[in-house]
Amino acid sequence: MENPPDQTESKELMPEPRITRPKGGFFTMPFIIANEGFEKVASYGLLQNMILYLMSDYGLGLVKGQNVLFMWVAATNFMPLVGAFLSDSYLGRFLTISIASLSSFLGMLVLWLTAMLPQVKPSPCVASTVTKCSSTAAISSQLALLYFAFALISIGSGGIRPCSLAFGADQLDNKDNPKNERVLESFFGWYYASSSVAVLIAFTVIVYIQDHLGWRIGFGIPAIIMLLASILFVLASPLYVKRNATKSLFTGLAQAAVAAYVNRKLVLPVHNDSYGGYYHLNDSELKAPSDKLRFLNKACVTRNREEDIGADGLALNPWRLCTTDQVEELKALVKVIPVWSTGIMMSINVSQNSFQLLQANSMDRRLGDHSTFKIPPGSFGMFTIIALIAWVVLYDRAILPLASKIRGRPVRVNVKIRMGLGLFISFLAMAVSATVEHYRRRTAISQGLANTANATVNISAMWLVPQYVLHGLAEALTGIGQTEFFYTEFPKSMSSIAAALFGLGMAVANILASVILNVVKNGSKKKSGESWIEDNINKGHYDYYYWVLAILSFVNVIYYVVCSWSYGPTMDQLRNDKVSGLRGEEQEEAVKLN
Repeated sequence: MENPPDQTESKELMPEPRITRPKGGFFTMPFIIANEGFEKVASYGLLQNMILYLMSDYGLGLVKGQNVLFMWVAATNFMPLVGAFLSDSYLGRFLTISIASLSSFLGMLVLWLTAMLPQVKPSPCVASTVTKCSSTAAISSQLALLYFAFALISIGSGGIRPCSLAFGADQLDNKDNPKNERVLESFFGWYYASSSVAVLIAFTVIVYIQDHLGWRIGFGIPAIIMLLASILFVLASPLYVKRNATKSLFTGLAQAAVAAYVNRKLVLPVHNDSYGGYYHLNDSELKAPSDKLRFLNKACVTRNREEDIGADGLALNPWRLCTTDQVEELKALVKVIPVWSTGIMMSINVSQNSFQLLQANSMDRRLGDHSTFKIPPGSFGMFTIIALIAWVVLYDRAILPLASKIRGRPVRVNVKIRMGLGLFISFLAMAVSATVEHYRRRTAISQGLANTANATVNISAMWLVPQYVLHGLAEALTGIGQTEFFYTEFPKSMSSIAAALFGLGMAVANILASVILNVVKNGSKKKSGESWIEDNINKGHYDYYYWVLAILSFVNVIYYVVCSWSYGPTMDQLRNDKVSGLRGEEQEEAVKLN
């Protein structure tokens, strides 16, 4: 009979319990932030010099090339709306970012192939005294491959940009952590800081490589960067917190709009009566909709509660009956549309980088008379980013603390004032651009360079810096101001809409910029065939084109004043007025007691 095994020995042989590391946390941040940052380095680095590539290698004229870029940027800014919808409703954020990263890499790979394979683009240009390419124009199949590359990159941006920030927040959002809000605030700060650094790298390093090492290496490096970012992001898959897709807020807004139209003939309940005529969820604090935009209230009017609402308390047909919360969310969106539209003109002004690149390319880009280093023409956009970052830091760390110290109480500039000031600075930026271009063109003609677009005019390209700085200040005031405005005016459930509106404004702006460009090109054409917008920058009148944008910008400032006045007080103003009223009551009570 065998002896029973020693219990002590059996315990020693048992494997120790495996400690599983919790998913998410700061450990996942490098993979998420790096993926977003590398995408920005690659895409922004490709965009800056792209007009030169289209003109030199594809034989496109300035206007056609710029129209192509306008449409590309418009698609890139519009696709995040599609990406956010697919992510929230069907795919989830991880899968959306993964597919988008692959799409971005494939697009950059195809673009690199256009530089590597001579068969996929027109024969090389023959040297000439003007910028217009003398080679055969690109055929449809060659352009189709180029546009296919642009489309893949836009699809990639549409999936990565709206999801990365939210996916990163998913890794850190822990309601049980008392420091949860501070952790998220720190993440947002690092996220935006890394995005700014990525754009600066794109404007400097990638552009410099393209200028000095050619398109093959200049397009190849962004493709390699995007490949590494995609691989690292997917390899970290086991570490991520992955939330399931839910119903998108976009769907809820669409349902409210459709239900309001379907029920347009219904009579609204008497507001002072009981709230039984309006449909709301049991846990909702909003029992009845507000009186603003009352025609939308019909979306939440119940006809017959037994036929409209199921046993679980949910609407049987959400396209015919919506909750009061959905109606108020739609109202909040409709109400901000006029203010949102005022930012489009600023985005149109910022999108004129191709013309500024040609200006810089024709000027002396040395840092000094005895310097041999030349700033790449595509790198001048870094002054916009530097100005934006400098203003944000200065405003937050110096201006507001100093003003608060002088006033003896916290000081904060109202968001509507900041947005209006930014739009006025955008107008000044275009006026400065027109003035500088007038001086540059006059100097070029006086030096006998009217017919020689490739020649360098004896005038420093540093004259372009003020307009870039003004554009940066305008974006810091209006761009950031609009985002803050949306976040404060919308319910918390609409934070994703707030993030998407600015990108949508950029998309609309690039489409309108293309329309304005074509109108100016055709409307200014003389009998000789020349117009204000010519491939030869010295023959055209870009200064007149800039003045058109300046005039439109000034009209836009007036339009903003009207929209701002009609909007009424913001949530911050109402909150401050309430606090001021309470302080006044406290002071009156103190006087009575004394």
